[in-house]
Amino acid sequence: MAQTLDEQISTVERALGECMIDTALVVVRSWLVELGENNPYEEAFATIQSHYQAFFNKWLNTNDPNAAEELNTMTGDTYQLVDAVYAAIRLKRGLSPDMHGFNPESPQSVMNYFANSVHFRQEDIEWLHDTLTEPSNLSIALMAVNSLTRSLRDCFNVDAFLALIDGIQSSSEIVADQSMANSFMLAIHYDIRMDFFPQIQDALANTIADMDDGGSHAFDVLCALVRAVPSGDKDEQEESFNQLPEPLREFLEKLGIKDEMSSLMAWVPKSEQEYMNGIIQIFPQTWLYEVLVEGEPERENILTQTYLRNGNRELMWQHPEMAESYLVQTLRKGSDKPMDYINLAHCLMLKGDRMMAFENYKQARLLCKSSKEFFGLFRPDRRQLVDCGVPVEQIYLIEDKLIDVSY
Repeated sequence: MAQTLDEQISTVERALGECMIDTALVVVRSWLVELGENNPYEEAFATIQSHYQAFFNKWLNTNDPNAAEELNTMTGDTYQLVDAVYAAIRLKRGLSPDMHGFNPESPQSVMNYFANSVHFRQEDIEWLHDTLTEPSNLSIALMAVNSLTRSLRDCFNVDAFLALIDGIQSSSEIVADQSMANSFMLAIHYDIRMDFFPQIQDALANTIADMDDGGSHAFDVLCALVRAVPSGDKDEQEESFNQLPEPLREFLEKLGIKDEMSSLMAWVPKSEQEYMNGIIQIFPQTWLYEVLVEGEPERENILTQTYLRNGNRELMWQHPEMAESYLVQTLRKGSDKPMDYINLAHCLMLKGDRMMAFENYKQARLLCKSSKEFFGLFRPDRRQLVDCGVPVEQIYLIEDKLIDVSY
């Protein structure tokens, strides 16, 4: 059975993430056949194909110290060809509208164009750059930032991404923070790609490095992004709103939509909630984590606590000592959540304190209504415990003692 377009683009992304250019070109060739003869991409396709074959033949016979760099460059070129042909296929199939401009005075026109266009003109990029860096109309600028981000998630565009990064230097703090948050989300979303687009990595890293505070505000925006992940807890929603960057929070309050915003994420479509959760789960393994957090113990501690406070445990396994400190304080404040006791027990297991770990697992089991409820929380973490060095036999011993627990 033939692959769908979504399956094809996923195949290409996986292949190029491992520099498997030939595999990606098989899919591109099928797209070019669909576009018909005399399409404008044949020459670029033939050039990449011939360069890759020549590179492979040379690699078979010589040890070139620059081979890895050359392969990365070709992979980046292949990505750009893929993006161009993919956009053309979307237009041909009617999946994206064929658009040729917008009315810059109309918020609806701006939103529609930047959310749906797959072929930005140079004048569009210039307008976007000017609007984001010197916004004369705040609502238009914010509309462009958010609409463009949605478009870039589907169709990558280097120039548009660079314009969004430039928006971080906007004279408006609100536009700057929104541009920064959206740039971060896209950098995480395209983490594997980023290695092949050093101009984007350099632009984002340099923008952060040029901040007077050494990137502290960028880190604050990142933490606000983590806290913005959907939560069903109204108190946590309120806390997330209160910890938004101050200029954005004040702007939303002036609009009179504070209450709506504090519970906004509860109304986000399920697919979008899943996407945001995925972004947060991926982040600790990304290039952006290295830029903003890694090597800064205080930031690592703050972010670990932010993850735990929001119900995410991804960083707990990397920084169990920080997680343990936070969880002890949480439990002392009177938490009655089984997962807090389980997480603390995990941290204790990782440092070899099996007796205290068991006591916390037992407390979590007692808070659960049944063994099924407890193991539904505990067992998804088995793999992580083993990967972090806990012998699987010890996990089985603890499970055996927790099936039926009473004081």
